[in-house]
Amino acid sequence: MIKEFGIKRENEERRDGGCAIVYDPHEKKFAVARQHDGVFRIYSGGLEANEDVQEGTLRELKEESGLYDFARVEYLTEALTHYYNSLRKVNRVAHAICFLVIVNSRKTQPVQLEAHETFTLEWATAEDILDNWRKHNQNHDFDHWMYFFECAQCKIKELGL
Repeated sequence: MIKEFGIKRENEERRDGGCAIVYDPHEKKFAVARQHDGVFRIYSGGLEANEDVQEGTLRELKEESGLYDFARVEYLTEALTHYYNSLRKVNRVAHAICFLVIVNSRKTQPVQLEAHETFTLEWATAEDILDNWRKHNQNHDFDHWMYFFECAQCKIKELGL
């Protein structure tokens, strides 16, 4: 059974997709998208018609972060989530599938951000990321990210990274 997170809201738009917890095993840090207001985001997005979820997630990651040198991609888990999308200013419900992406390097290519995507790539520790989300989680919009992050940390330990 898929876990469900967040608070159900009126007028939720359905937008299924994928997300990536990106890890640099050399520096022991994670890639996050830092919004202009300081909130950390994980790289995520919706899928194109008939697009494989892993391929779509990696496409979004490359477009939004510029990262492209991946060593390994591991399926983590999935969840049904209710949240407020602060970039698009809309209530959403989504079936989200999350992957752990291990980078070979932090090399980047130019990003391809959409107008609403006002964030930049930053590398942070697990503690800094979780503190950031707890500080901004009054409406439970980050509950699913915290769950995904917990799953990623377990997978990193399992892989010996």
